[in-house]
Amino acid sequence: MWIASNWKDYEILDCSRGEKLERWADQILLRPDPQVLWNTPRKIKEWKKLNAHYHRSDKGGGSWEFFDLPEEWTINYTLPDVTESDNTASDDPGNKTSGNSGRYTLTFHLKPFSFKHTGLFPEQAVNWDWTYSLIRNRILQNSGSANGSGNNTSAGSNNSAANNSNTTGEKKVKVLNLFAYTGGATLAAAAAGAAVTHVDASKGMVSWAKENAASSGLSDAPIRWLVDDCKKFVEREIRRGNHYDGIIMDPPSYGRGPKGEIWKMEDSIYELVELTAQLLSDDPLFFLINSYTTGLAPAVLTYIMSTIIIPEHGGSVESSEIGLPVTASKLVLPCGASGRWHL
Repeated sequence: MWIASNWKDYEILDCSRGEKLERWADQILLRPDPQVLWNTPRKIKEWKKLNAHYHRSDKGGGSWEFFDLPEEWTINYTLPDVTESDNTASDDPGNKTSGNSGRYTLTFHLKPFSFKHTGLFPEQAVNWDWTYSLIRNRILQNSGSANGSGNNTSAGSNNSAANNSNTTGEKKVKVLNLFAYTGGATLAAAAAGAAVTHVDASKGMVSWAKENAASSGLSDAPIRWLVDDCKKFVEREIRRGNHYDGIIMDPPSYGRGPKGEIWKMEDSIYELVELTAQLLSDDPLFFLINSYTTGLAPAVLTYIMSTIIIPEHGGSVESSEIGLPVTASKLVLPCGASGRWHL
């Protein structure tokens, strides 16, 4: 399992009886989680010190109960150290390299909104680390500079746009982020120095992602913000002849298109990957798929990418559950699955 264990501003304090107790900076939230099937004792004091509680309804959906929660707050996440001497990124996101490196802190705006969400999926940090490391190392290789171009920051410091000027003339790394939500993966790629195309069908989510970019010092980063249907955008990019070195997709388990088209992950993912893989460049770097679809095993993602991408580009594929550590039990809560192709 790939575990997002590098958070300082977020943790799962405990989980029991279908709910997880979380700390988001200074805010304590209690939210339902379908993976929490155990009925363990609720011993720690934070169970009784909630800022908000999302109650699931027996009829579907649910609602928030607020105690002392601000309308909006922020949390930070610091990306890993990277040096040129580590030219192949490790699958272990906790692998920190030595020396002067491109360490970067992202800032996210949070607020409670429909169906228990806050605007961020913390488990995805394990994939932000992975893509950030791959992009940084590619750029460092291209530039021939082990130190990068600055922006060596520590948690809590102010960032400037990371490595977005192409002063040495090296080839820019281009990344496409589909179903991009509030921009966690987009910001990690941009902080690494990539030119990113961010695509989501929700205008509100794209606006939210822009706010996160501004708070993270990435307002001037080369990010294209697009409100569009992801599949139709990919089809147009193919016709236009555009290509990307890295592709990220986080499709929903179920959804409807702008004309009422039904999307089901298990029925449509192979076709979407087959289509999107046509956008990979001649020197591709990675292809990442996230899945929250219950019953879709990580090995399915391995099989899909292995049959579509490897025959054309070589490389290798790994897939795994992703998870978050639970402080009280010292165990790990599973939070979905990811598949990764890379050279």
